[in-house]
Amino acid sequence: MKLKKQLKKSLKAARNGDSKHTIPCDLPKGFRMDKKGELILPKTDAACADLLYETREARLQLQRQCERLEKGESALKEHFINTLPKSNTSGIAGLIARIQIEVKPIPQVEDWDAFYKYVKINNAFELLQRRLNESAVKERWEDHVELPGVVVFNAKKVSCVKI
Repeated sequence: MKLKKQLKKSLKAARNGDSKHTIPCDLPKGFRMDKKGELILPKTDAACADLLYETREARLQLQRQCERLEKGESALKEHFINTLPKSNTSGIAGLIARIQIEVKPIPQVEDWDAFYKYVKINNAFELLQRRLNESAVKERWEDHVELPGVVVFNAKKVSCVKI
C-alpha cells in the first residue's frame, strides 16, 4: 500500500514538475560520489567489500520493486492487446495518456534447412547472429573435441556474499 501512495505522489509530482515527491532510493551508508558522478571509494578494501554488498542489496531491492511495476505494466498491455482489437476503436485515451495497438512484423523461420541452404548458397551470413552456444561448446570440449577458430576467454567476476 505504501508503494501505491508513493507512486500516486510521484505521478502527481511529475505532472506538476515537482521532483521532491519521487520514489525514494536509499543509498548505502558510505556511498558517495564526486561532482563528476564518479564513486568515491572507501579508504580500505574491507570497507569497499562492505559497500559493494550494501550497494548490490539496495539495487536488488529497487529491482524487485521495478519487477513488480513491470509485471503490472505487462498485465495492462496484455489487457489492451486482448480488448482493443475486439472493439472497433483504434485506441483509447485517459486523462494523461492515449493507448493504441501498433503492429510490427517480426521475421520467423519456419524451415531452418531451407533457410540455411539459402544462407550458404547466397553467402548471406549477415542474416545470422554471431554468437556461440556456450553450453554446446563446453560439451564438446568435455568430449575433447577441438573446435577450429574457438578460443577461451577467461572473464573475471567478483563474488560477493554476506558473512
